[in-house]
Amino acid sequence: MNEGIVLELAQQGIMVGLMITMPVLAIALFTGLIVSVFQAVTQIQEMTLTYLPKLIGAAFIVIAMGGWMLQTLVRFTQMCFDMATRVGG
Repeated sequence: MNEGIVLELAQQGIMVGLMITMPVLAIALFTGLIVSVFQAVTQIQEMTLTYLPKLIGAAFIVIAMGGWMLQTLVRFTQMCFDMATRVGG
């Protein structure tokens, strides 16, 4: 197997992984930041207060962008199988 093909697949796999996870991580980050500022302003020191807003935000992003995420993963998987048949055949 050519090293270039393996490196290209690894690079594209990392990019797809980042594209899929970044919206969820960004919402969780900003939600946590907003809740932390709210806690600092109101002097509420409850550690478990951030979990529910982060969970709701992540669920909203998965619902809103789930189709795109699934299409991206399916395209990448099809590309991997296509490359495997070209290399193996």
